Amino acid sequence: MIKENKIAVLGAGNGGMAMAAYLSLMGYEVNLYDKFEKTIEGIAKLGGIELDGVSLKGFAKMNAVTTDLKKAMKGCEMLMVVTPAFAHRELAENMAPYLEDGQIIVLHPGRTCGALEVRQMITKINSGVDVTVAEAQTLIYAARRHGENSATIHGVKNKVTLAAIPTSRTGFVVEKINRFYEAFVPAKNILETSLLNIGAIFHPGPAIFNIARIECKSEYEHYHEGITPCVGRILEKVDGERVNIAKKMNIETISAKTWLGEVYGVEPKETLQEMIRNNEVYAGISAPKDPGTRYISEDIPMSLTPLAEMGRMVGVKTPYMNMLIDIASTMHGRDYRETGRNLKSLGIDNMSFEQLLDEIA
Repeated sequence: MIKENKIAVLGAGNGGMAMAAYLSLMGYEVNLYDKFEKTIEGIAKLGGIELDGVSLKGFAKMNAVTTDLKKAMKGCEMLMVVTPAFAHRELAENMAPYLEDGQIIVLHPGRTCGALEVRQMITKINSGVDVTVAEAQTLIYAARRHGENSATIHGVKNKVTLAAIPTSRTGFVVEKINRFYEAFVPAKNILETSLLNIGAIFHPGPAIFNIARIECKSEYEHYHEGITPCVGRILEKVDGERVNIAKKMNIETISAKTWLGEVYGVEPKETLQEMIRNNEVYAGISAPKDPGTRYISEDIPMSLTPLAEMGRMVGVKTPYMNMLIDIASTMHGRDYRETGRNLKSLGIDNMSFEQLLDEIA
């Protein structure tokens, strides 16, 4: 039997640790799961997480810290998935047999089409269970973990859109999550949250165009130093393609510049690079030092690839997205169009756009 005040946080990376600690300090019973024992052994040893930063502060006690997914999920009303997007499919496959009627799965974030992928996998394995799958447009925090059991929340977004499958349950999920995160607001459907994937704009391009610095393990800030005026102009082109896809799909969206204003309160500037540079929340966020960084290995196959695929579905050309996908595939020696979320892997390759809308309604 599920309990309203019991929440599972699945994934103990930067965002997962911050979320688990925050929810515990808010008075909820929190189970923290990660598939890697080494990731959570320090938290398990001390029984909780030390949280600091701009949100709540203090030692947050966990109800359970475990690598046992069934144990983590049992009795929890909300299952908060805070893992890389490339882990969603495997996690959904492992979760499916243990799901209970009435549980709500929220992907933080879904990246592009995450909820569609997760629901498809659950339906394939456990079609009789009555659960709701939802996705957030972005992670509510800018956060980093430190050492074995400490996390810092650098910033909290003012607005995060969320949508569910089926769309009719979106309001219900938002009402539930607003108990502890007031910033969440309903989106039209999961296409709106997927197409407002700002990580697809801010992560892979700067990593690709700074790859030499990353390989040399240089110390620099990803946002404030890695996104120069030249890189910023490329990001604006990629963002323009994203907006064009949304327009063709009749989905309301906003530019990355408008998003920075709404979410972080950044004052309007002429260029995207200037607005990123003026976002104080991004200050001090270090660039990756591994050429296999998730900014490429996750955000290309799970963000830009499905965005370009959506463009192909509705006849919108995406030359700048395609350029980044091709460069990343070459650098990493793998075909991100084939291994990423494409129309076939999402189970919608034989659908028209109108049929897709019916599928998620």
